[in-house]
Amino acid sequence: MASLRAFGAVAQTKSLSAAGRELNVTHAAISQQIKSLEAHLGLLLVQREGRGVALTPEGLKLSEGLNEGFSRIAETIEALSKANANRPLSITMTPTFAVSWLMPRISDFREKHPDIELMLNPTASLVTLEPGGVDLAIRYGDGDWPGLEAELLLPSNYVVVGATCLVGDAPAFKPQDLLQFPWLQELGINELSLWLQQNGVVAETRPNVTELPGYMILDGVRRGHGITVMPKVFVLSEVEAGTLRVLFEDIRSEGSGYYIVSRPGVIRPPAKTFISWLRAHCCAPAMG
Repeated sequence: MASLRAFGAVAQTKSLSAAGRELNVTHAAISQQIKSLEAHLGLLLVQREGRGVALTPEGLKLSEGLNEGFSRIAETIEALSKANANRPLSITMTPTFAVSWLMPRISDFREKHPDIELMLNPTASLVTLEPGGVDLAIRYGDGDWPGLEAELLLPSNYVVVGATCLVGDAPAFKPQDLLQFPWLQELGINELSLWLQQNGVVAETRPNVTELPGYMILDGVRRGHGITVMPKVFVLSEVEAGTLRVLFEDIRSEGSGYYIVSRPGVIRPPAKTFISWLRAHCCAPAMG
């Protein structure tokens, strides 16, 4: 490929020196590349003519083929670039994050960036980030996802929380006491089992658990249908207002919270815009 690039530059400029300047290499390097290409093909491609060079009939034929090939490559790259630029910005996140944080604010993004088409995928599943597919993920954890870039957006511990109308005003609960309440759990996760295990609770009977889509959990908790485990950041205002009560707080490792997760390397302009918007709103109140 290096020899073909050198030959293409010589064919265009009709000068070894000018070709060297165009490719930022020496006159001797261009000459060596041309000789290497001629030796590989067993053909004479360039011959001296006055102060410059001229193409032989074989060189002219190769030049025409290269021009056609490079033109097709350029057209294909342009088409792919346009297709990539025009496809929707695809973002995956947990349903809880989508309902509790993103949706109350998303109208602001649409108003400021009406040219960016969004494709939001709220799911409890860990979606793979692949070229031409999902651009960004918003995940809860400690930021350790091998092979991916992660930036902390919302620090938060996990809490066991319930409506005051359900759990009452008892001064304190033991972990075992929470088995008396119905539990709400997001489909596809096992936070309840993990919490009980971490707190040494062994249930003598099967816990009263209802599994729901993530977007329904918080509404169910507010209505007193059950208690649940969720990031503290989403219930702070209602805890302060007294409508919800934190029964236990699970102190996670430093750096736990919601992260903006992306593949290493170049990020599409729409994704950069969305990331900047997330950063600006991470501590801002919801829009209504």
